[in-house]
Amino acid sequence: MRTTNSVLCALALGVAASAASPALAASDDDLAAIRQEMKALRGDYESKIRELERRLKKAEARADKSEAAARVATPVVADIPPPALAPPVAPRAPASANAFNPAISAILNGSYTAAGRDPTPARVPGFVFGGDAGLQGRGFSLGESEVALSASVDPYFLANLIVALGNDNSISVEEAYIQSTNLPWGLTAKAGRFFSGVGYLNEKHAHAWDFVDAPLPYRVLLGNQYGDDGVEVRWLAPTDFFLEFGAEWYRGDSFPAGNADDNGAGTVAAFVHSGGDIDDSSSFLAGLSIIHTKALDRDTGGDVFTGTDGLGIASLVYKWSPGGNPTVTNLVASGEYFFGHEDGAFNGVPVGYDRSGFYVQGVYQFMPRWRFGVRYAELQTAAAPLLLAGSALDDFGHTPQTLSALLEYDASEFGRFRVQYTLDDADLRTNNEITAAYTVSIGPHGAHRF
Repeated sequence: MRTTNSVLCALALGVAASAASPALAASDDDLAAIRQEMKALRGDYESKIRELERRLKKAEARADKSEAAARVATPVVADIPPPALAPPVAPRAPASANAFNPAISAILNGSYTAAGRDPTPARVPGFVFGGDAGLQGRGFSLGESEVALSASVDPYFLANLIVALGNDNSISVEEAYIQSTNLPWGLTAKAGRFFSGVGYLNEKHAHAWDFVDAPLPYRVLLGNQYGDDGVEVRWLAPTDFFLEFGAEWYRGDSFPAGNADDNGAGTVAAFVHSGGDIDDSSSFLAGLSIIHTKALDRDTGGDVFTGTDGLGIASLVYKWSPGGNPTVTNLVASGEYFFGHEDGAFNGVPVGYDRSGFYVQGVYQFMPRWRFGVRYAELQTAAAPLLLAGSALDDFGHTPQTLSALLEYDASEFGRFRVQYTLDDADLRTNNEITAAYTVSIGPHGAHRF
């Protein structure tokens, strides 16, 4: 309608303009013709509008008739209640083999070692070895690889299984445990086989260590890492800073324990960890741990010990990164002090002596993907009884120590390549060792602690 009126107005304006100009004035006949055309257009437009209105009313009437017919065709039954719904079916465990879908990961470790002397049979005077304390031999080695499976069992537990594949094609269960996820009051419980929470490095897997091997005190006093079958309870205190207490009870088969003394529950351990932020760029973690083990005829390469072993560990870790962003540069400095006492019979000779040791290390990322580190470690022990002169407990007046330097390149968070040099003065003869190693992670792997 507005369009037609606009057209008519435009025509009228045109006619008026023509009439206003003497040069273009039209005759009476022309004006009459224009008026006639405008009248015809108006009539045409109005007739089309009336036709459309008629068709709309006709369509609406047909729709009303169809709706009424549908209502008549559908019978209405009154006073009959609707049928009762069937009770819901209780959920059942899916029968599909894909229902159990744990996170699966693998860690591949490989190395090449060059040394002045073969480090495999190396010993540390004044101390006996246990567990996996030996060093990697010369040449190429597959090292120890890991295959891990982990999953939530239900709302209350998660399960974790880690299988270690040795360089000699041996297969062993490194960790296999269940852990609570829903206990109240900040409590967490664990049961199965797992690494103890004592110290700072003990519960970290080897692929997460900064250096290729464990520090000398861990190698000698804990057989690299103390792991055993048992139970653990941790309590996270409701404080503004991190404060955690833990207690463990183990079977007592792993070094420095042995032969599951005391009804298969021969090792107890306890620890406390505390830490927090110092400022925006730095944080710390401190810890105190104690582990007490019993041994019954523990055999370490022909040397037999029966008695008790107590070991305390004080730990301190400091981390720095500018503004809290470790992407470009960061520093991790850590150190631990070990103090222990062993009491019993060694090769049938009564013994009671103190042992101690420590290590300090620092690893600095000086640019993205590149890190450099230095570590020093030392051990000390009391003089052996005269009856054990010349035995493994005789230190011959030697202080075991090692000095290591590390250069690392991280291709990504899943692949790292390291070259480490160690001046190994743990034995009576100094050894120079160079190791090139790679560590590659496949699949999702749980994060390690601070």
